[in-house]
Amino acid sequence: MIPNLFISILEVIIGLAGGLAVGGGFVAFLTVLGIIPRLIQLSRTAKYIHVYVISVITGTLFGTYMSFAEVNWDQPTAVLILWGTFHGIFNGMLAAALTEVLNVFPIISKRIRMEDKLLWFLMAIVFGKIAGSIFQWTFFMK
Repeated sequence: MIPNLFISILEVIIGLAGGLAVGGGFVAFLTVLGIIPRLIQLSRTAKYIHVYVISVITGTLFGTYMSFAEVNWDQPTAVLILWGTFHGIFNGMLAAALTEVLNVFPIISKRIRMEDKLLWFLMAIVFGKIAGSIFQWTFFMK
């Protein structure tokens, strides 16, 4: 029989290795594709780079905490709408930056001859993600 201490240490090592692999993949995703720099460029907010850094670190730590904590989401509707709005903004901006980095929308807008409407396409994604997240957090998380 293997001692419980050995099993606990093995679980810690496996957990750390898995976390490093997932974290490394996430950082590679953001770095290689240049999602955040492109988002900063599109939004013209380079002067707030420290806010982006703090937001990514805080969001990652908070997300990790929420993954392991048992949190009761029985919150008032206003809190869920606010939370859904933040999720929608994040998802929408990430999707818009990703498609912009991969040149999906510029190619599509050029093919349908609507290059001047590119900003509207990106904003449609952002607001669509916001509305979807608000709907999810309001009706499915209660």
